[in-house]
Amino acid sequence: MTVSETVQEADELLRDLYESEWRWRTEQLGEQTLSSRGRIDDFLPDVSELAQRERLRYWESVLGKLREVPFERLSAAAKQDYSVYEQQISTLIAQQQYRMYERPANADTSFWGVLAERGNRALGSEEDARRYVKQLADVPRYFAQQIDNMRAGVGRGFGPPQVSMTGRQETIRTVAMAGAPEETVFFKPFDTLPDGLPQETRERLREEGTAVIATAVIPAYRDLLTYVEQEYFPHLPVATAAADGPDGAAFYQAQLREFTTTELSAQEIFDIGQREVAAIRAEMEEIAAQVGFAGDVPGLLEFMRTDPRFYAKTAKELLMVAAYEAKKFDLVVDRFFGKLPEMRFGIVEVPPDLAPFYTFGRGGLGRYTLNTYNLPARPLYSIPALTLHEAAPGHAFQIPFAHEQKHHPAFRRHVYISAYGEGWALYTERLGVEMGIYETPFDMMGMLSFQMWRAVRLVVDPGMHALGWSREQAQDFMRANTAIADHEITTEIDRYIAWPGQACAYHLGQLKIWELRRRAEEALGESFNIRNFHDTVLGLGSVPLTVLEQEIDRFIAEGGRSPFAPS
Repeated sequence: MTVSETVQEADELLRDLYESEWRWRTEQLGEQTLSSRGRIDDFLPDVSELAQRERLRYWESVLGKLREVPFERLSAAAKQDYSVYEQQISTLIAQQQYRMYERPANADTSFWGVLAERGNRALGSEEDARRYVKQLADVPRYFAQQIDNMRAGVGRGFGPPQVSMTGRQETIRTVAMAGAPEETVFFKPFDTLPDGLPQETRERLREEGTAVIATAVIPAYRDLLTYVEQEYFPHLPVATAAADGPDGAAFYQAQLREFTTTELSAQEIFDIGQREVAAIRAEMEEIAAQVGFAGDVPGLLEFMRTDPRFYAKTAKELLMVAAYEAKKFDLVVDRFFGKLPEMRFGIVEVPPDLAPFYTFGRGGLGRYTLNTYNLPARPLYSIPALTLHEAAPGHAFQIPFAHEQKHHPAFRRHVYISAYGEGWALYTERLGVEMGIYETPFDMMGMLSFQMWRAVRLVVDPGMHALGWSREQAQDFMRANTAIADHEITTEIDRYIAWPGQACAYHLGQLKIWELRRRAEEALGESFNIRNFHDTVLGLGSVPLTVLEQEIDRFIAEGGRSPFAPS
């Protein structure tokens, strides 16, 4: 057998394994796995304890088979796939081992909220509508299994801390207490039925939708509301530290490993955070001196929090400022990026029932979601950095970019790794300085405050979950170091409490991208091209930081060429 045949055989062995597993995964989890648009399942996943144990056994067997693949014989592209896939499967196994399915809701997201988001979908055909009706009919079974899991979790002291879930039942109540099926988000897709359908068919599908929402969806939400209010919330853990829960220290380290894709300890991350806070503080001091607050960063932050000039008077004004900032990026995009995603995005408001507990904004496939609730908590000087992060060239740019890389396997195009994705989005905030996005010292201060916000997370997350910090101590630390409004500070700290480790992904990912960019600039000198560097980072899709580093080293060794350049 020739060398090329040996390589081909090893590549095929790997490909057969991940393609088989991905088919199984998508059959098991359906739309929860595929982030791409268009798919409508006629079921919801089986989330029972039996199914969860079977998933653990299956993924453990996959990992065993993966480690039998001869890595050294793989082609360069397949080695990259192997490294990404091994981290992905190891993470899935850890999630099952720590029974994360017993904690299917936190201060940031929930299974009932994710389900409600599907009300934003469009039904492109009669078949889509029929599959959607079947999916809605499956809600009672799905919710009952989730309640069983939550009951098992809280029974062993494993659930989001009680303080972080205050008020989160309101997103359940919106559906549970709806006056009619047509008032729920679940009916909205029936308004999108294509005009080409016969009127009789359209009316029948709407009637079927109305019936299934009335008989299955609303009662399931009512049962869930009763459970969370009467049983679940009152018995959630009072302690806020992950270290105080089951397998506490090991669980928190596993969370850090998943979200940062590193082996850094809680103390190491805390120490990095302290250094980064000090460095950004020095930059803030320079801005403070420019605007007449020399030596008084807290005074400047308080001024920015309270002066009316920095706040929109209406929701539409906030949305318009965000749209303006997004178009400013379009003016310079060709100077910094060679390859662009095909998918565009729109700006939408956070739904009213979710808005009181939602972050300032969020970006993804086709949309930049902006929170217009409580306008005094939404400073305009934060909009430039927020828009870069959540819209373009952040999440609404990077995520479609990854989905469109058809040469990558599906498991790479449709899975999101926080250290990479959030690290990239935070990197783009700082990139805004080079792109000329920040027009005033206050805009710069807004960007630095966002940078500080993520650096502070490296302190407060391990501080609260492993090093004995209280919720109030974490809030005070964030208040002293950022220009974030008090409402946002409360919702953010509660998010970190309920989602251990996730908050550490952002700044660690950004630090790695900047480190690699500096390495490439120094090694390539005048041959360094910023567009080629960005094309290389984005062209990988969502990858662990170790893989990102390997591929940038390859980029350097090959002379800094764009992966999209003609061969």
